[in-house]
Amino acid sequence: MADPQIEIIRSLLASRPRPAALAERRERLDAFGTRYTVPADVQIDSEVANGVAAEWTITPEADPTRVVMFLHGGAYISGSLVSHRHLVAQVGREARARTLALDYRLAPEHPFPAALEDAVAGYRFLLSRGYEPAHIALAGESAGGGLALAALVSLRDMGVELPACIWCSSPWTDLEMSGQTMTTKASVDPLIQKPYLLEAAAAYLHGADARTPLASPLYADLAGLPPMLVQAGTAETLLDDSIRLARQAAEANVRVTLEAWPDMIHAWTLFYQQLDAGRRSLASAGAFIGSMLNRDSTSLQSPIV
Repeated sequence: MADPQIEIIRSLLASRPRPAALAERRERLDAFGTRYTVPADVQIDSEVANGVAAEWTITPEADPTRVVMFLHGGAYISGSLVSHRHLVAQVGREARARTLALDYRLAPEHPFPAALEDAVAGYRFLLSRGYEPAHIALAGESAGGGLALAALVSLRDMGVELPACIWCSSPWTDLEMSGQTMTTKASVDPLIQKPYLLEAAAAYLHGADARTPLASPLYADLAGLPPMLVQAGTAETLLDDSIRLARQAAEANVRVTLEAWPDMIHAWTLFYQQLDAGRRSLASAGAFIGSMLNRDSTSLQSPIV
């Protein structure tokens, strides 16, 4: 029997179909996020991270020496600090860390590699603020998950010390859309379909090959990357992106955990306040991040934020 709570989300999505105009698409995703409240105990501070607009969220549980850098979803053409603020705050609470969400540049105004450049700049900003790589986690949802992976590959190739771990939720790792579940799950995923992703990929790639590793990290050399947690719903069209990513990571000798959440659709964690499975998956992600970050940080001076 399908999860009855996800059926409520399906109805919500059906009542708000994706509009044709880009501005309205962006408003729609932000509206999904603003449906949900951010708890009153969450401190929210604006930031500029090496020229990239960003936002801190800090819960009372947060260790000031640990941080999760989060990259939102939205197929590289939408999504914002607003759309994912409630989710980011909860991830930080579960991980007992501060979070820094980046408002990276979007296509088509800023095609590849603008978003990647912003992600790398955000990580370098954390290092410049005194955060140790062992105290940093990278995280992202959907396109943000793919972007976080691409940033890791780029940083590794630059010789920059990598963070402790990465969490990818419903990651979009293959802009060629070659996964079988793009077709086999099309009837059960109300949020993401192949025609939309093809349109978004074309806007982001702006003529670049869809298999470019720093745009589609499924085709990148993943050797040397830190431990990763990959979470995917069994009812999402991008399920194969996660399954193949986990396989590629394992073959590259990377520690990887793949969690497949029954009945969950693409980006189900965005709706976690209405989904028990969403809350459980965020708790799992927080436990993973917390276990990877260095907890022996009490003797270290807190970075200035």
